[in-house]
Amino acid sequence: MIKRIVSLSILILIIAIGFFQKDELLHLIKEGGTFSIFISMLLVAICVFFPVIPFPILAGMIGGVFGTFQGAYICLAGAMVGTMCLFFLSRYGFRDLAQKKLSKHQKVREYEEFLNRNSFVAILVCRLIPIIPAPVVNIVCGLSKVKWLTFFIASALGKLPNILLLSFAGSLFTSSKLFSFGLYGVYILIIFVINFVIVYRRTASKSID
Repeated sequence: MIKRIVSLSILILIIAIGFFQKDELLHLIKEGGTFSIFISMLLVAICVFFPVIPFPILAGMIGGVFGTFQGAYICLAGAMVGTMCLFFLSRYGFRDLAQKKLSKHQKVREYEEFLNRNSFVAILVCRLIPIIPAPVVNIVCGLSKVKWLTFFIASALGKLPNILLLSFAGSLFTSSKLFSFGLYGVYILIIFVINFVIVYRRTASKSID
């Protein structure tokens, strides 16, 4: 009971900061400098829990302020802080409640089976190809027997390509808005096609059975 109260308090605090201080945090990020690096990480971490700002917009803005590689590092660091916090909150704070909610979803159960067979590959694939929403992946992995280090490494590697692309697109936004939008549009199209192929193959295999 105490764990649940503490976890709920932390969750409410994180969401409240993101919701009520969003504009102030964005202003500090745009100013640049050392302090804005930590603010950027904080806001990215908050967005893992509650998307007060769409992540592509936030990552692109950070890339525009700090450049491709530094922006990618900042976004990845913030994303992993938020991801690991949600992972541990799920594992130790809301385990019973989360299990009850997620057990109702068929896709989540399928992912759990895949996760039990090969946790590293399962996490890496779901980060690279977001078939399942990232928060659901975090919670399911927190509820599973996956080791936190395996989860951390696979998540970081899987998040890196998307973050690099968003930071690169953001760094080019002021000089070439059309190319910046086009770059991310191509990425979204590729992800959509891959998702469509996976769903089509699953549907085809089920109809054959």
